[in-house]
Amino acid sequence: MKFLIIIPAHNEENNISQCLESIKNQIFKDFVCVIVNDGSIDRTSEITNNFKVQDSRFKVLDLEKSEHSPGAKIVRTFNKGLESLDWKGLDVICKYDADIVFPRNYLERINQVFETNPKAGIVSGLVYIKKHKQNPEIKNLRNPNENWLDFSNKNHEWIFEDLSSRNHVRGPVKAYRKECFEDMNGLRTVLGWDNLDILLAKKHGWDIVTIKDIWVKHLRPTAYKYKSQKAEKLGQYFYNIGLSLPLAIISSAKSSFKNHSAKEFFITIKSFLKQKDQRNLSQEEIKFIRNLRWKEFFKNFGL
Repeated sequence: MKFLIIIPAHNEENNISQCLESIKNQIFKDFVCVIVNDGSIDRTSEITNNFKVQDSRFKVLDLEKSEHSPGAKIVRTFNKGLESLDWKGLDVICKYDADIVFPRNYLERINQVFETNPKAGIVSGLVYIKKHKQNPEIKNLRNPNENWLDFSNKNHEWIFEDLSSRNHVRGPVKAYRKECFEDMNGLRTVLGWDNLDILLAKKHGWDIVTIKDIWVKHLRPTAYKYKSQKAEKLGQYFYNIGLSLPLAIISSAKSSFKNHSAKEFFITIKSFLKQKDQRNLSQEEIKFIRNLRWKEFFKNFGL
């Protein structure tokens, strides 16, 4: 199978060398990698263009800086990469983050799943981060002498990034079978796109697969900059994925209980209720998503 890898990047000079080096060293070689430099003002462009010179499989698209918009921004940047070449003759479309380091056999394992399971629509390994309890920004935990391509994890310094279940394909490491990607009509430019794609893939009968015995290094925790806005963003997310008010209440209660915060519940619901934009979903898609969420809810109670 032939892979297209698209990496949106904005001011990633501290991470992107490790990311691209790990892709360059993959056992699986049949890929094209497009790095979309989204108006970086650091050395991101210089670093990525050096890789382009070294290896013809790497392409660079330099953009002017786009407006800040959590969720939607990265999809717009990804779409620019997608529009930059003819991808119809390829088999797998990957959206990978610039702060991810992959083990050498990662693409090989992803390819094996797609080859052996014709219903596999979205596939990934697991996402690990370095232990960071004392430093949520993780940047001060970096060892300049660390071998980023070493995945032995002998000292158990890398741990599962526990933001969702191990069955969920995370946003930083999405790999889509082309036919699944087309059925979903691509990625939606909204906050929550990385859960919406899963729901839409299921609507079209595709399997979601996570490979539990392979993992990538995430060089910084997900969206740590936005933790103070988490509850408000959660309300927006519940709206964007098509939830009704009762489903939003249930989901908000679950999240606030997990985080031991009654305040979070009220902020989330208030945020949900104030959303007025038209959803980027058809009525058929909304109906499917709501029915699926209700089925999952009742399943938890054995009903």
